[in-house]
Amino acid sequence: MTREYLVVYEKGESNWSAFSPDIPGCGSLGDSLDDVRANMRDALELYLSETVKAGEPVPEATATSVDFHEFDPDHQTKQYVVEWLAVPLPQPASSETPAHAA
Repeated sequence: MTREYLVVYEKGESNWSAFSPDIPGCGSLGDSLDDVRANMRDALELYLSETVKAGEPVPEATATSVDFHEFDPDHQTKQYVVEWLAVPLPQPASSETPAHAA
């Protein structure tokens, strides 16, 4: 099962950065758009996996838009890419202990 999170990619002077409005504090960097996309998927997968391990609920994907003025009020970044990024959802660990063969 997967969930699609809205992700914003920002072009910097020498690299790209990414964040998802639904997962505050989870971001990534990369040398190219493809690199940052792969790194962001990895970051989201790790975040969601650790969230499930801690017994917390997986954040819903509720963002449908981004207010660029909120995080770039002076319009310094000139290139953005916004997309839905599909991320596999971790499965909670079963409470049953697996049987071992003798």
